[in-house]
Amino acid sequence: ANHNRLSHTYGEPGIQLFVYGRNAGGGQAPERYPARQTLQASQAVARLNQVRPDQVVFAQQNPAVIDKGVFHNDVIAVTNRQVLFAHEAAFVNQAGLYQTLAQKLPGFQAIKVPENRVSVADAVETYLFNSQLLSLEQGDMMLVLPQESREHAGVWRYLTELVESPDNPINALKVFDLRESMANGGGPACLRLRVVLTEAERAAVNPGVMMNDALFTTLNQWVDKYYRDRLTQNDLVDPQLLREGREALDELTQILKLGAVYPFQR
Repeated sequence: ANHNRLSHTYGEPGIQLFVYGRNAGGGQAPERYPARQTLQASQAVARLNQVRPDQVVFAQQNPAVIDKGVFHNDVIAVTNRQVLFAHEAAFVNQAGLYQTLAQKLPGFQAIKVPENRVSVADAVETYLFNSQLLSLEQGDMMLVLPQESREHAGVWRYLTELVESPDNPINALKVFDLRESMANGGGPACLRLRVVLTEAERAAVNPGVMMNDALFTTLNQWVDKYYRDRLTQNDLVDPQLLREGREALDELTQILKLGAVYPFQR
């Protein structure tokens, strides 16, 4: 939710953009809501993952937008390849950040959504940036959006004008009704991670987790069998809920051919 990757192609080394809410050592910080990540935590993640220092950029999210409900960066920005699509109020020292990214990644392109076209409140309400920016075969890009963005007249007007503008790579919009997913904390932003594999690496991956029509059908049947459409407070103290959960996980690991991965399976 607070990490972005920028590169010209998915398989080449890129710039890792870590976004934090406050610096534990001092400086600007939100006043209404606590920042959910710190500069020091982001630095630790980069260090523990052995990311090269010259490929890392740390940027502070604007405390004012955190106080308006932008708890994570994926509510106010989204990246794809060399493009950063973000609200103009997303970051502290946004101009300086863009200059740094342009120096580290030649061809970097920022698309700034102006406050006078889409307010931060409207961006939060419509999940505008909780979206996916996808590359098309022709080299241009498509923005995949929740239905809420289509239903807001001002946001949709801005997006329509954006795709008609010749000076940006986004020239297509795709809208889905994702209310159930969004209500459970999901949405397009949860699917942004891209892992590029060589043929050898792909061959080494457990084939049971690779999606195909048969697996898709089986997983849908598994969801229909185990997923409760509601939970009450009493359910949370019912041992049957624990049994159902373990049974569901046991069956899922068998479907995906993962073996025993949970303590209760051993």
